[in-house]
Amino acid sequence: MRSHRFLAGVVAVVSALALTACGSSSDSDEAAAPGGGSSASFPITIKHALGTTTIAKKPERVAAVQWANHEVPLALGIVPVGMAKANFGDDDGDGVLPWVKDKLAELGGTAPVLFDETDGIDFEAVSDTKPDVILAAYSGLTQEDYDKLSDIAPVVAYPTAPWATAWRDTIKLESEALGLKAEGDALITKLEGEMKASVAKYPALAGKSAMFITHIDPTDLSEISYYTSHDTRAQFFTDLGLTTPESVAKASAASPEFSGKQSAEQIEAFNDVDIMVTYGDADNKLLPSLQANALLQKMPAIKNGSMVVFAGSTPLATAANPTPLSISYVLDDYVKMLADAAAKVS
Repeated sequence: MRSHRFLAGVVAVVSALALTACGSSSDSDEAAAPGGGSSASFPITIKHALGTTTIAKKPERVAAVQWANHEVPLALGIVPVGMAKANFGDDDGDGVLPWVKDKLAELGGTAPVLFDETDGIDFEAVSDTKPDVILAAYSGLTQEDYDKLSDIAPVVAYPTAPWATAWRDTIKLESEALGLKAEGDALITKLEGEMKASVAKYPALAGKSAMFITHIDPTDLSEISYYTSHDTRAQFFTDLGLTTPESVAKASAASPEFSGKQSAEQIEAFNDVDIMVTYGDADNKLLPSLQANALLQKMPAIKNGSMVVFAGSTPLATAANPTPLSISYVLDDYVKMLADAAAKVS
C-alpha cells in the first residue's frame, strides 16, 4: 500500500460519513445528488472509444487518472480518493494546481492520493484506493491501459480520440458517470456565462483569428509546430470570441492529428492568423528571436508582435488548456492577454 499524501490547508481526517455526504448515496438505484439536487437511475452505460462501460450503482469512491479528470467531481462537490499528480504548472511543487488546492480546501475531507504518472499510470496506486469508478474522459489511455484499469473498476474513457475531448464533453461524460448529469449541465452553463461576461469587456476580440503554437525551440526555427482544431487549446479560442484561421482549419481537415508542422520557408501559409499563442521562457525573449528570423518575420502575427507568450511552466500556462476548475481561475487574465495581442493586429 502506498501512503496518502496530504495537502496543506486541507483537513486531514474526516469521518467516512462526512466524505460520502459530498457525493455518495444509499445503495438504492435511485441516487440522490449532493445538496438535494437531481437524481439518476443506475445502472448507467457509457460508450466511448475504447469500449462500453456500465456503472452498476452510484459511485462512492471516485478516482481519476491523467490530466484534470479529477476536476469534474471536485467541481460537483466530490473529493476523489485518488487523482493524478500535477506534472506541469505546479508552482510550489506539491503536485496540486492552485485551483484544485482551493477547491480541496473548500470541500475539506481526506486529501486524495496523488498518482505519480511520470512513467505512466501507476496501476497499483490506483487499485490501492479501491475506487468504484475511474474517470479518464480527457486522456491518452491506450487499450492496454484501459483494460488494466477496467480490472480495477469501471472506466470512463475518451469518446473519440486521445487528448481530444473538449471541456464540455469531459464534464458531460463524467458527470453522467457520477449520476450528476443535471449538475454537470448547470456547471457548463455557469462557465459559459463567465466566459461571455469576460469576453464582453474586450469587443476588439470579436472576429480575430488565433492559432496555438506548441513549444518553440529558439535554437531551431526551421519549422514550427502548432495545435490543430482537434486540440482543446485551439477549440478554446472560439469560446473566447476568436475564430479559427482558414489555414489552420484546412490543415486540420486533412489530418485527425491534434498537432501539425509547417516549415519556416512556407510560413506565409499562416498570413491569415491575427494572434499567435505559445509557450516561452520566463525571460520573454522568444518574440524578439522570432521577429529577428528572416523567414518567420513574414508571418503578420509575429511581425506585429500580436502574440501571447506564456512564460515557463506556470499555472496560467496550464490553463490555456481549459478544464472545469481552471477556466474560472484564469479566465480574466487570459482574455486580457488575448485582447492586448489583438490591439497590435494591423
